[in-house]
Amino acid sequence: MIPSLDHVFAALADPTRRAILAMLLEDDMAVTDVAAPFSMSLAAISKHLAVLAEAGLISQEKRGRLRWCKLEPDALRAASVWMQGFGQFEPVDLDDFERFLAQALSRT
Repeated sequence: MIPSLDHVFAALADPTRRAILAMLLEDDMAVTDVAAPFSMSLAAISKHLAVLAEAGLISQEKRGRLRWCKLEPDALRAASVWMQGFGQFEPVDLDDFERFLAQALSRT
């Protein structure tokens, strides 16, 4: 199933989910490690991860007793291609996207 752009943009609309994506830009992470910096329950983080997975922005796999999350940049590329159609946006450079997320998160 190819996630719709609606799902991608809805997932990106939440600051917690954007923070999770910024964390996953560095490396794959266990769900417990993803949850560590947030002051919310593991169940709440799991719901955010489910939204990101449904949008195709991350994938999850079980490794031993832990569930791991991995960034899937193709959904971002699809959104970038869609935005380019308006002629107002440059292609998304993942390094630029990482810097943008870091700046946005430092302001919150």
